[in-house]
Amino acid sequence: MTSAQCRAARALIQMTQTELAEAAGVGLSTVVDFEKERRIVSAEAVAKLKSALEQSHVVFLNADGAGEGVSINRRSA
Repeated sequence: MTSAQCRAARALIQMTQTELAEAAGVGLSTVVDFEKERRIVSAEAVAKLKSALEQSHVVFLNADGAGEGVSINRRSA
């Protein structure tokens, strides 16, 4: 997951940085720093953020020629 995908996913589901931090079990500064690319965040923390977003039905699209992105799985939402 990229920092841009994280920002887009939160916007898509109208989740605040604070809500994401709580859902992922990480500090708010981790979310802020990751999204603003202020520092390198551990792979473990990024995995927790991604998992929390996926539990909110976000689907991450990989670069496959069309570019990276996010979507909502409406079937499970």
